[in-house]
Parts: sequence; C-alpha cells; structure tokens
Amino acid sequence: MCGIAGWVDYERDLTRERDALRAMTETMRLRGPDDEGSWLAPRAALGHRRLAIIDLEGGHQPMIADQDGAPVAVLIYTGEVYNFRELRGELEARGHRFKTHSDTEVVLRAYLEWGAGFPRRLNGMYAFALWDVRAEELLLVRDRLGIKPLFYQRTGRGVLFGSEPKAILANPLASPVVDVGGLRELLAFVKTPGAAVFRDMREVRPGHVVHVRKDGISERRYWALESRPHEDDLKTTIRTVRELLDDIVARQLISDVPLCSLLSGGLDSSAVTALAQRALTAEGGGPVRSFSVEFAGQAEHFTPDALRGTPDAPYVADVARHVGSDHAEIVLSAAQLADPEIRAAVLRARDVPIAFGDLDTSLYLLFRAIRERSTVALSGESADEVFGGYLWFHDPETVAAETFPWIAMRMKIRGGSAASALFDPALLAQIDLSGHVAARYREALAEVPRLQGEDGAERRMREISYLHLTRFLPILLDRKDRMSMANGLEVRVPFCDHRLVEYVFNAPWSMKTFDGREKSLLRAASEDLLPRSVLDRRKSPYPATQDPAYAQRLRGQVAELLASEDAPVLPLLDMARARAIAAEPGGSVDEIVRSSMNQILLLNDWLARYQVKLAL
Repeated sequence: MCGIAGWVDYERDLTRERDALRAMTETMRLRGPDDEGSWLAPRAALGHRRLAIIDLEGGHQPMIADQDGAPVAVLIYTGEVYNFRELRGELEARGHRFKTHSDTEVVLRAYLEWGAGFPRRLNGMYAFALWDVRAEELLLVRDRLGIKPLFYQRTGRGVLFGSEPKAILANPLASPVVDVGGLRELLAFVKTPGAAVFRDMREVRPGHVVHVRKDGISERRYWALESRPHEDDLKTTIRTVRELLDDIVARQLISDVPLCSLLSGGLDSSAVTALAQRALTAEGGGPVRSFSVEFAGQAEHFTPDALRGTPDAPYVADVARHVGSDHAEIVLSAAQLADPEIRAAVLRARDVPIAFGDLDTSLYLLFRAIRERSTVALSGESADEVFGGYLWFHDPETVAAETFPWIAMRMKIRGGSAASALFDPALLAQIDLSGHVAARYREALAEVPRLQGEDGAERRMREISYLHLTRFLPILLDRKDRMSMANGLEVRVPFCDHRLVEYVFNAPWSMKTFDGREKSLLRAASEDLLPRSVLDRRKSPYPATQDPAYAQRLRGQVAELLASEDAPVLPLLDMARARAIAAEPGGSVDEIVRSSMNQILLLNDWLARYQVKLAL
C-alpha cells in the first residue's frame, strides 16, 4: 500500500518542477513511510511513497519498463493485486521476463502485453497512474469497488493527481476552493461517483480508467454491476459463497510483513477471522492475530438502542476463544476520543470534515495501536452491503421510501439530520440538501441494471443493494482507507472481491433472507466456523462510546469555540441554537446533536488549517 502523486503538462517542461513534485509526494508520507521515489520527464512527473508489503527489497517505485535501453512505460501504484502470481505465469509464458517478485511489475507488464484494457484481468484493490512514454499518455486506474482512492484536477494543459486531495492542493496550480456543490457533497451523506468536495477536483470513479492525452481527458468504464439470472439452487449458492470466501481470504493472506484481522464480534469480522485462522492452520502457520476496540466504562454505560442491541466485548471473546486467535483488546478513553489533536489528525487524514465523530477517532486510535504490531489487517467491511445486513434492508417502511434507505432510517429513528442541527437556516436553504439528495437518488435509480421479468419486491431489493454498493459503501471504504493509511496500515476487505459481489448481487432476495434473518447466505456459509452466540447475534454497527464524559468534553470545546471572535466557522452557524446546546448541563446528548458538535469543531479546524475559500 502506498501513496501516489503526479503532474502531466503538455506545454511546461516538468523536469524543472522537481520541488513541486516533491511537495506533492511528501503529503503522502503517512501512506508510504518506507520509501520514496520520483521520475521526471518533460511532459510527466511521477512521485511515490511506499508502504512495503510484498517483495520488500525489489518493489521500489516509480517502476520503469525499458525497451532497447529506453523507457517505454512508467508506473506508480498503490494497492494489492491478489491474482498477480497467475498473471505473472501467463506473462512469462508470453515471453516477459521479470526483475522483481512484486505485483507492481506484474501490473506494468500486463499493460505492455494487453494494453489499456488490462485492468479487467486484475483482482484486487488498487489505484495507479501509468505514463506511456511513447504515446505521451497517462492512464489513471481505480479498482472496481473504489477501495483505493485516486483524485485528479484538470489544469488546462494537463492534469494534477494524487491518492488524496492534499497531494493536489500542494501544487501551486491548485487552491482549496469549495462552492455550494462541494458543501452539498460534504453534508449529504451520499457519495456521488466522481465528485469531490474541492472545486475543479474529481475522483476517478470505481471501475474506471481516465485517459489523459494532449488533445484532452476522457473516462472509460471497464467494470460495472450487471444483472444476470441466478441459476443455482440454495444449497449450491451457499456452497459457492463459501468456496469464494475460502479462496478470497487465502489470497489476501499473502504478505511479507505481519498480518492480523479486525474483530468486532459480529458475523462479518468473525467469519473473516475464522477463515484466516483456517487457512493459516492449513499452511502450518501459527494463530492469526486479532484486534478489537473497546471503550473505558462501556460495560457500565452501555444502553441498547435501535441500532446497537448488544455490546461487542462478550462476542469478541467467544470468537477469539473458538477460533484460537492471538487476540488483543484496545481500550480507549473519553479523553482520547475527544482529544483535539487526535481530531486534527483525523482531519489531516480525510482532508474534509466528515462528521463521524468518535467513530473516526476510535478507528484512528485502534489502527495506530495495531500498527505497532502488524502492517496488514483483514476487515469485514462491506458484508452488510453485499449480503443485506443493515436494519433498513428489512424495514418495509424504509425500503418503500423514495430516498436512500440509510437516510430514511436515520430520519425514522432520530427524527432529523446531523447536517442541519447547528447550521444557519439561510445557509441550509441555499445549499438545499433535500433537493440535492433527491436528484442524486433519481440518478442512482436510473443506473440500476434491470433483469427481464423481475418486478415487485425482488426488483426493489436489487435497487436497494445497488444503492448501497455504489452510494453508501464508498463512504465507508473512504473512512477505512484514510484512518488506516494515516497510520501506515494496509487494510484489506475480502468481501469487496468483485467475484463475490457479482455473484451475491444476482442471488434473489428471497435466497439472501431464506432463514428469515439478515445475511442468511453468509451465516449459512460460515456456520461451521463460528460459535453459536455469534451466529445468533443480531447485526450491530461499529461501536460508539456511551460515556457521558465524551459528550461533556465536546460541549466544553464547542462553548470555547463560540466564545472566540474570529473562529471561521461562526458565520455558518445558527448561533442561538449552538449556544443553547453548549450551555446545556450534563453529558447525555442526542446523537444528532453530538454529531453536529463534532462537525462544527472539524469544520472550523478545516477552514483554518486548509485556508479554505468558500465560494457561496
């Protein structure tokens, strides 16, 4: 896993821009703490920061392919290709000779052999930039589900690009301007494919290739979800899911550095941990390391709610004992979760002020602790989107709502939106979030691939699945990527393997819920691996602290912010409402209000640190 940055300009001599390239690349230091490299030519400048995972000695980048002593293609790459060994064998049979054992060189050689269509052959999570020296053409490529990020910005004479917005913003041609569209993207809790918060910036869409040529920039899709008839019966479907998971997890255990699993005690992470342990045992390896997060006083303060009916810790213990993992629990305090310095680190990782609050700070701190002992972690992320695990998949009122289901459920449970709790009503009217969300919903529905003869509930649940895989999952993948890579930790997501996603997407909803519960196929496919307690457990999202001390600290920080005279966020707020909330006694606050307090603290820090120019 790494960080990439670069610049293509068809009029400027970029060999004179080494300092600018270095500034862009340096912003990726946390993503790649082990090595750095650069390559400059008159029309292209490529920078790389490396987190060494495979072929520690031979994987230096940028990686160059030569022909007759002259470079023909140069690659900077982040991610992992899990079928690189098979591809290497195929390429060797076609006459290619390799200098390293890295998957990076396989990607480079695959381009030389198969041309711009080669991403269809890759199985993995990746984002990369490939400069074809002969054609003076840049390819920006992103994996099918968008696990790894990649941003770009047109310059009029070429393009700037990087793994994160900060790499682009480090170039003197870019500036941190945010307009109404950017604020909508920031606050709506819907990921618009290709959109970015900063004006003029774009994100390479999942499953797409961006071609940069002298005559312009174009984008081509190489993968999309398709609707196909599902011919397998239930027994065969369960067996196929299990076979896919066995293969996927075994492939994703390949690493030349210490590896672990993230264990929450839920079905998803428990299945991944058990599958990893099974694969390691088959190879004669030791116990898999596993890590969980817990909050100081959680047993004392935990109260069931509509989303979280049970605490994680007892189930984590059951799984660790059952599979025999080498488990460690990372316990976090309210003081750590509300620490302004940790919040600032989260902001630097994200580049934008997303209001996940303690969900982000706890994940950041968990990954920081894990990185002391492991460099790669397997995660259960995306199983809910693939198999239909969220509560709102199974709530008829939410399924029928004419909006994104996660938004409909939030409105039903909480009665409001975190984005609107503390902001100036005039600003909210100008942004028109409801109109933005409605437009994005219509666009997403229009994309859903249809299956001839499918109607009623099955058709609607296909729509619900598509909405989650393309508009909700990317939000969670962004979060997982930024919090992990800010600590130099690579997180792999087995449930995002495109083969599994395609297969389960086309299984009928009646099969995905055949036992009357959520994630029926996954439960059945992993039944022999897990303790009964976990198999019977109801879905519980990533944990949030219920310690009143956390809310008290937030309230104090908001009160201090409101008392200042020059805080840049103040003109955006409903000051009367913000002051009333800050003045309330006690530590128990509504989750919407708590999220909003986090958001204005982050937003203020973002406006100041990034010197954001609001063009409203």
